[in-house]
Amino acid sequence: MSQMASDTGAINLSQGFPDFGVAPELIRLMQEALEQNHNQYAPMAGIPALREAVAKMTSSLYGAEYDPDKEITITAGATEALYAAIACSVFPGDEVIIFKPAYDSYEPAVRAQGGVPVLLQLQGPDFRIDWEAFASALSTKTRMVILNSPHNPTGTVLTRDDLQALDTLLRPTDVLVLSDEVYQHLVFDGDTHQSVCRFPGLRERSFVCASFGKTFHITGWKMGYCLAPAALMREFRKLHELLIFSVNHPAQHALAAYMENASHYETLGGFFQKKRDLFLSALEGSRFRFTPAKGTYFQLLDYSAISSEGDLAFSEYLAREVGVASIPISVFNLNREDHRQLRFCFAKTRDTLLRAAEILRRL
Repeated sequence: MSQMASDTGAINLSQGFPDFGVAPELIRLMQEALEQNHNQYAPMAGIPALREAVAKMTSSLYGAEYDPDKEITITAGATEALYAAIACSVFPGDEVIIFKPAYDSYEPAVRAQGGVPVLLQLQGPDFRIDWEAFASALSTKTRMVILNSPHNPTGTVLTRDDLQALDTLLRPTDVLVLSDEVYQHLVFDGDTHQSVCRFPGLRERSFVCASFGKTFHITGWKMGYCLAPAALMREFRKLHELLIFSVNHPAQHALAAYMENASHYETLGGFFQKKRDLFLSALEGSRFRFTPAKGTYFQLLDYSAISSEGDLAFSEYLAREVGVASIPISVFNLNREDHRQLRFCFAKTRDTLLRAAEILRRL
């Protein structure tokens, strides 16, 4: 869809990246790190200063203490972290429970290890987990369950009750959890992100993957990290070392210095909520239906009052003929279920969002 937007000149609200600049201070710190000659290999697990900054942030946000030396690894984006966590844990025949709609790297990574994805569709307009169905899906072959909250592509968030239900169901088992929390700072309307880090019973069995790119508007830097108990992290690092060995060295120094100011991540929820609200307010009077996203920087719009076309065809029509690019949700769903919903990214400038909404309001 991004290629289609480029080819047609459509406003690109499809792929999840900002169209606004990086904080000048972070750019300055990156330049400073380059000039200080941090240009050779970094330590395999990441520089100590950045791992310590992650530990401090995690403790402040969730009250969870992670050892920077043994339980935190800096990765080449969250996708590398997700792959390494799967590859070090899943073996041929192991089952991995994945909730659909789902980020598109999960299933291929599981299949690449010979694992068997067990796919459960999130239910209803709120995309809630059916915990009875989850309990029925658990078996002696279940090796891992993959969570994502705040959730891409739906913009929903897991509640404390959800995490407590998961904790209770997994307590008698050895099942691992892979928690994709790349949008952890983007939670709206006064809600609090329910990281698995908050729940001791989940934390002891979980890999938690997160993203500096999503947090600091630097998706092109490909910077992320993984948290896990020491025993799991030892296995994780074996794969991490073979996959990439080490991560962008000057970027690590820049991020470590930047994170000394906690306001750089503590204010992100409010920052993106204003963008969500601006976009939705500008859509008032349109024929799209929606429930405001609870997190991430994605908003689902239901176009069923506008067209009976499938979402693939309608998204192409929007990009080619109308001039706004989006993502059809059926591509993320189990059996490509099509509920006439499109995903729009609102991590854009005010002008971009207003121009896109003006076009969509005419439909």
